[in-house]
Amino acid sequence: MSLVSNGNGQLACNGTEKPFKIFVGYDPREDLAYEVCCHSLHKRSSIPIEITPIKQSELMKSGLYWRERGQTESTEFSFSRFLTPYLANYEGWAMFVDCDFLYLNDIKELRDLVDDKYAIMCVQHDYTPKEKTKMDGVVQTVYPRKNWSSMVLYNCGHPKNKMLTPDVVNSQTGAFLHRFQWLEDHEIGSIPFVWNFLVGHNKVEETDPSSTFPKAIHYTLGGPWFDAWKDCEFGDLWLNELEEYKKEANKNKKPEN
Repeated sequence: MSLVSNGNGQLACNGTEKPFKIFVGYDPREDLAYEVCCHSLHKRSSIPIEITPIKQSELMKSGLYWRERGQTESTEFSFSRFLTPYLANYEGWAMFVDCDFLYLNDIKELRDLVDDKYAIMCVQHDYTPKEKTKMDGVVQTVYPRKNWSSMVLYNCGHPKNKMLTPDVVNSQTGAFLHRFQWLEDHEIGSIPFVWNFLVGHNKVEETDPSSTFPKAIHYTLGGPWFDAWKDCEFGDLWLNELEEYKKEANKNKKPEN
């Protein structure tokens, strides 16, 4: 069978669906957040998915990342996230997402929103945080299109995205990368905010809960894995997912000889 594309993922030559590639930002300070995010994706997905952590140490060892960390970078993947199209071999659609997400819905629903006329698609927040710090005390920064890059669907084969080479990702400014300045505005598609629901900013509307309740929660200020954010909004959902993850991890542990 020949390779067939329906615009919402590809079919492999043997007729089986290719896994949807998901790259999750990894920071050693947020290892549990990463594990819970991945668990929430796998648990609810009705399509094959392939999750790859974006780990700075591994990228540096392989010669793909070498820029020094700046004072305003709150995580190790602040810039390495933009290697997503390169890591996906500039093929098909792939997603990058921060590790501080909790998925409540099937990722197929999000993947089915992709439109090949766009180079990327994301939630286009109008977000200006009031807090001076976040997470475990790191400085909060404010800039245009803040949080747009925290969850991005990349049309990796789009000609414009081929400019995201390791050299560019390691040398370009934060403004160029986080504001998607390699693209024209019409090349950036919009996704409903419920797929990047910012805790402390977005709200569930009592008059319209069906279309405003989060499908993916983003603990952008900090989640329950940080002591200062144990009691944050939707923290109970994350803690429940953590318990499920721990039970499954223990169940899958091989007994020691």
